[in-house]
Formats: sequence, C-alpha cells, structure tokens
Amino acid sequence: MSTAVVVGGGPNGLAAAVRLARAGVRVTVLEAAGEIGGGARSGEAIVPGLLHDHCSAIHPMTIGSPFLRGLGLERFGLEFRLPEIDCAHPLADGTAGVLHRSVAATADGLGGADGRRWRQLFEGPVAGYDRLADDLMGPLLRLPRHPLRLARFGAPALLPATAVARAFSGERARALFGGAAAHAFRPLDRPLSAAVGLGLLTAGHRHGWAVAVGGSGAITRALAALLTELGGVVETGAPVRSADRLPPADLVLYDLAPGAVAALLGDRLPPRTARAYRRFRHGPGAFKVDFAVAGGVPWTAGPARRAGTVHLGGSFAELAAAERAVTAGRMPERPFVLVGQQYLADPGRSAGDVHPLWTYAHVPHGWTGDATEAVIARIESFAPGFRERVLGLAVRRPADFAADNPNFVGGDIMTGAKDVRQLVLGPRATLHPYATGLPGHFLCSAATPPGPGVHGMCGANAAEAALRWLRGRPAGGRGRGAARG
Repeated sequence: MSTAVVVGGGPNGLAAAVRLARAGVRVTVLEAAGEIGGGARSGEAIVPGLLHDHCSAIHPMTIGSPFLRGLGLERFGLEFRLPEIDCAHPLADGTAGVLHRSVAATADGLGGADGRRWRQLFEGPVAGYDRLADDLMGPLLRLPRHPLRLARFGAPALLPATAVARAFSGERARALFGGAAAHAFRPLDRPLSAAVGLGLLTAGHRHGWAVAVGGSGAITRALAALLTELGGVVETGAPVRSADRLPPADLVLYDLAPGAVAALLGDRLPPRTARAYRRFRHGPGAFKVDFAVAGGVPWTAGPARRAGTVHLGGSFAELAAAERAVTAGRMPERPFVLVGQQYLADPGRSAGDVHPLWTYAHVPHGWTGDATEAVIARIESFAPGFRERVLGLAVRRPADFAADNPNFVGGDIMTGAKDVRQLVLGPRATLHPYATGLPGHFLCSAATPPGPGVHGMCGANAAEAALRWLRGRPAGGRGRGAARG
C-alpha cells in the first residue's frame, strides 16, 4: 500500500488526506496545534456557552464544493443552515443593499435598471454553477470542461471591481457588489479584483451563505471522522520542524504557506521553486473582535437585523478608498468591517438572550495597532446604541492570527496576496501549481488555486496531482526526493 504524510490539519490538509485515503493510500496527518481545523475552528469565548468561530465563519463556497458535496459528511453530524437574508450592506441613509439567495428577490429589492443588470450578471452563471464549479475551483491555466460557460462568467471576472460597479446606477447595488469583492483584500481598481466578488455572489445565489451548525469546526471534525473511517490517522501536537523528521512516505503534502515549505525543505527544493516560495507575497491583515451582545445589534437598516453577514464599508467609493489604504500599508479611519451573525441561523451558539457577534476589520499587513475602537465605532455608526449592549469582547490582532496559525503571516488570513499572478498561478509561475518540483512533494494550502475558503479544493486538487505522479513513477521504491526518515 502506498503511504502519504500530510503536514497541516486545516481544511485543505484534511481534504487532501481524505482524497488520498479514498484512493487506497495510507495517510497520516501531522498537525502542529493541539486541535485540527486551522482557520475552521470554533470555541467558547467571553461568556460560557457562547460559541465563536476562530476565523472562517460563513460558507458560500463550501456547500457547492465539487469535492466536499460528494463525501456524505452529514453522516458525521455536519449540518448547514441559512439565515433569512444572506448579506446586507447598510448605507448612511438607513437603507441597505440586500443579498437574498434568490437572484430575482435580490434584483427586485434593488429595483429598476440595477435590478435588471443584477439579473443579467447572475442568472446565467447561477443556473449553471454546479457544472461551472469544476472549472472555477481548479487551476485556471488548463483546458476547461465547460469553455463557453467559463467564458460567460470569466469576462466580467477579469475586470476591476470598479468597472463592474459602474454598471449600476444606484449606491445599494454598487456597495452590495463591492462588499463581496472586498473579501479578496485587494484594491478594487485592479484587474481581476471583480473575480472573488462574482464567485462569492454566484455561489451564494446557488447555495446560500450558510453556516455550519455548532460552528465552522464541525466541517473539519467531519472530515477528520471520515478520514479515520477510511483508515487514516490524525496526530495533533505534532509540529514538523525539519524534513529529516518526516516519517518515510511515498507522498508528502504541505498545507502550509510557501515560505514555510521553503524553510522546511531547504536546499532539497529546486532553486527556482525555493526562490518563488521565499518571495511569495502576503496581503493585508485581519483584526478580529468577538463580542457578547445582549439582545443582538440594533441595526438602523431593518434587513441587517435578519442577515447572517453584514458588510460595513459605506459607499462603494468609501470602501474602495479603505481597501487602497490597507494595501498601501495605511490604516484607514473607517476600515471595512465584516460582521457575522451566525446565531440567526444557528441559535444554539447563543446563551439565552446574549448573542455572539463575529467581526473583523481589514488592516495593513503586520499592523501592530489597536482597531478595537474603530470596529466598535463602525458598528455604532450603523447601529446606534450598540456600545451599551456589549457585555464583553475578545480581540485577535494580526500577530495573534499568525501565532495561532503560521499560514496567516502578518495576519493575512487569505494565505497570500490575491493579485493577478498569485490568484491565477499560485505561488510560482507554472502550469502545475501544486507541484513543488521535488518528486513526491506537493503544496495543498490556500496559497494554491482556487485560494481561500473551507471548500477543500486546494487539498483535493493537490491530492489528484499527487495521485497522478504516484501512478506514473517507476515501479518499486519511492520517488527520488520523497520523504526519508
């Protein structure tokens, strides 16, 4: 039986391990932390019984993941639920752009020409999303399975988000789209900056911006349970500090940032790969504040009170200015703040009438300041009286993100800047983004296409590449450069 070691037990490492185990490979996952999950973990914070997600919280890309949706993870207790409203983007005048799962309902809410444009932009891609997902969630530089559908989606995705926003005449539609595009942590006037927004909105219209019952950690626990059923082994508290300490295996997959792989493998890597991994660029950081809130947030805009996700960016112009600033290393006075109200779909996260509020602000890479007041002020500006309802809070700075998960260098929870080159190619210029150039060794983290999210596709794609290599290697023995004890 062939063997594999996966270094890192985040969603992609576990997905890679499951794919390999389903192919008959004996897999061991080594996770440095005391628990699996990486960015998909949950736990009590602030008030006993109040459940907060550590990082990833809302999952529009997870339900429709071409890999995860075929695993039957519901057998291991995984359940998704949807809020009444997927996302709201409040504006200063008390109105809001409102995202419903239904394209028609969203368009009707925007009204007039903007509603018609929303339908034109999303109806076709949403109808074909499940067929298109295989192309969207794999390496972009390959022959697509559905070229015409991909071209229909890809034409606007190549544009700057500012260009797509100009197609709308009203601020509600512009801001609603801009808030989704800003998830990429990129200036909105750059080419391809529309892609993440279009992807999130299309997936959401097809499957909803869902939450996992019991917290995002339920996703990775279900993956680990399936892996165990398939005969795989997960070891926690097992940091790998030297390649010489890796167990012997035919395959080694790394759910790590490229710089960490370069440090671990040293001169074993081909020089060109080593240089690319060491030069890999990281993006802006996240400053997270969790709140315990009595009675929920008193949003002025009514739809925000029923929305699982709330984007606080103000107008599109204000949002774009904030994203330009953080990318340039400047902390804006009014940063873009994402708010998660997961308890609306999953009431078990609350403790009576005390509710968990999940928030983070976009801040410069490695920023060492304190954005707590900026986050509170941002919420207060759209929900007067919020401060008086806060019973407690917990802060996670960029350095805390990096200490808790080494993939999040400088607080970069995207595992790399998603500029054109890294979004399309991954960490190095190659048609094989998961290959390290060292036989038998593959990169499976969110640094590779299709990028961040609890969809498992980086891991599944890397595992497919590893299996192809395994089938094509010379009979007998391990490939040259495979792990040695």
